[in-house]
Amino acid sequence: MDSVNDMLKRLEQLNVIGASLSRERDIDRLLENILLAAKTITHADGGTLYRLSEDGQSLRFEILRTDSLHIAMGGTSGIPISFPDLPLFDAQGAPNDSLVAAYAAIHQQTVNIVDAYTEANFDFSGTRQFDERTGYRSKSFLAVPMKNHEGEIIGVLQLLNARQPGGTEVTAFSVSDQSLAESLASQAAIALSNRLLMTQLEELFEAFISLINLAIDEKSPYTGGHCQRVPALTMMLAEAVNATTSGPLASFAMNDRDRYELKIAGLLHDCGKVTTPVHVVDKATKLHTLFDRINLIDTRFEVLKRDVEIDALRHQLALRPCEQPSAEAEILRACQMDSEALDAERDFLRQTNVGAEAMKDATLQRVRDLGSRHKWRNVDGVETEFLTADEIENLTIRAGTLTLAERDTINYHIVATIKMLEQLPWPKHLRNVPEYAGGHHERMDGKGYPKGLSREQMSVQARVMGIADIFEALTARDRPYKPGMKLSQAMSIMNKFKLNGHIDPDLFDVFVEQRIFQRYAEMFLDPWQIDEVNPQDWVH
Repeated sequence: MDSVNDMLKRLEQLNVIGASLSRERDIDRLLENILLAAKTITHADGGTLYRLSEDGQSLRFEILRTDSLHIAMGGTSGIPISFPDLPLFDAQGAPNDSLVAAYAAIHQQTVNIVDAYTEANFDFSGTRQFDERTGYRSKSFLAVPMKNHEGEIIGVLQLLNARQPGGTEVTAFSVSDQSLAESLASQAAIALSNRLLMTQLEELFEAFISLINLAIDEKSPYTGGHCQRVPALTMMLAEAVNATTSGPLASFAMNDRDRYELKIAGLLHDCGKVTTPVHVVDKATKLHTLFDRINLIDTRFEVLKRDVEIDALRHQLALRPCEQPSAEAEILRACQMDSEALDAERDFLRQTNVGAEAMKDATLQRVRDLGSRHKWRNVDGVETEFLTADEIENLTIRAGTLTLAERDTINYHIVATIKMLEQLPWPKHLRNVPEYAGGHHERMDGKGYPKGLSREQMSVQARVMGIADIFEALTARDRPYKPGMKLSQAMSIMNKFKLNGHIDPDLFDVFVEQRIFQRYAEMFLDPWQIDEVNPQDWVH
């Protein structure tokens, strides 16, 4: 019989265990802690935790422990349990009352067996075979059904071979053992149900995030991969910083909740792009809107060439009958030269339209001059400027393919992201998501957008995401306006960003020293992009 002190001690243990179970987020660790707590509080040598299968027809092994045999399977042990599920019903649908755990689940009753070898109501043949193989002696059993808050069976907690505290002699599970195990099973079932419910809600929430990213992907195939790669790279760098034990980032640490919060921020960092017009996101050339307007300019050049040809023919006709063959030949040569000049100007504008490199002032002026030099007759027969003001504005973009207005439109996605995320009623463990996701376009020198924050005003997580966003954009091979960079080129540019105050220098040092760029490249880049990276070649 239990002493009063022992009972009070075990009740106190039960309270501590219940509180700790409610805090555990990982399902496998939670299940393991439930079994270990039950063994501790009842002084059991072994135990098994079963969970009801999804179809409700069997019990599935989740955790198995036997201390004296040093058996640890399932949970955090890393050793899978290969035993088949315990069926709750036979082929005819009759209840499988021969197995202790199945009986406890089917009838929702605790089963307390003093000695398995003398118990006639249950089939312990499998237990005997196990004992013969191992030399073990399975004796006392305690099978406790686990019910959720709605009274539904979700599993069974089965304990094996109770022992006296501090001794090895196997005894029966006492009435107090059974009572404590039932209380623990009840608390554990509620903790498990709550965790499963939270997991389902998190999965639903992440599914909604995936829907947003899918919508962005469907709008533009050039951004869908970005929405997946940036979170992956963010977590790689964050984990490397978390593992840092020296230097200015040694104090940075993340727990599981912090990781989940950063993961969600990474997935949502570009959700505002659902508001960005497709023709701006997909702008592959300077004149691209819903289509590439360079083709319209091509047509105008053809009109000019025909005008030149027609003019030449008119001059020839004026000389009929042909009395000056040399004059006609000169007219044809002039026509040919004018036509070739127009072809050269057309090729120049087509090259300018690409926007791959920064344009010089002389090139910009040539575009402006060309736009006003020629006149052409439009469909209404009106003579007009060869290039419109809007076309000149686009073709004189110094670098890239976006005008200032279009760049503002692109940049607005981060404002939209912040507005969208700040509207959500974030729970406490996710309250930093808007700040993490909304800061990835800020700069360490305060020249970023949308808020112009400096390094000191930003969290480490937001700064990590900024590096991930830039590096992914440099190396991405699915952009409409550029091919993916090689690794060495991208890292050289990143180093310049470190020096000019664009990205966090300490985080970039971790990025380089832990070779996060290499791990990312092996996962996401094409083989031809992965070349040797030599930091000694960088500007310092």
